[in-house]
Amino acid sequence: MAVNEMDNNKAIKAENAPAPVGAYPHAKQVGNLVFLSGIGPRPAGGGDIPGVVLDVDGNVAEVDIEAQCHSVFANVRAVLDSAGCRWDDLVDVTVFLTDIKRDFETYNRVYADYFSPDGPCRTTVEVNRLPTPIAIELKCVARAR
Repeated sequence: MAVNEMDNNKAIKAENAPAPVGAYPHAKQVGNLVFLSGIGPRPAGGGDIPGVVLDVDGNVAEVDIEAQCHSVFANVRAVLDSAGCRWDDLVDVTVFLTDIKRDFETYNRVYADYFSPDGPCRTTVEVNRLPTPIAIELKCVARAR
């Protein structure tokens, strides 16, 4: 009897990635795909968010989107590593930006340093805000190994 691939799923916890901000795993493997939860630029173990300066009221005063992009890509890599995947196993990337007008050009340039034009499919959308004071979050799908 064949095993249903949808029944073969497992949660993935990445020790080298920032802890999720809610009740969900870093990723979930279902069959031959790995679905990453939203990954932001917060560092593993907490600490200040790269590229963010907060004012005295805790509101975002400045954003360095380039620093956040590099950090979020490092966090995605950490989750992929924990899932037994490689960077080139990514097949789909959804990018959430809080200010697409301000950040798209820089983000797009940095993205090209990490991905070739024949890399994963990509969708970029603007959102009003994200759960923590970050300017970028990625939602990814990778091929399982």
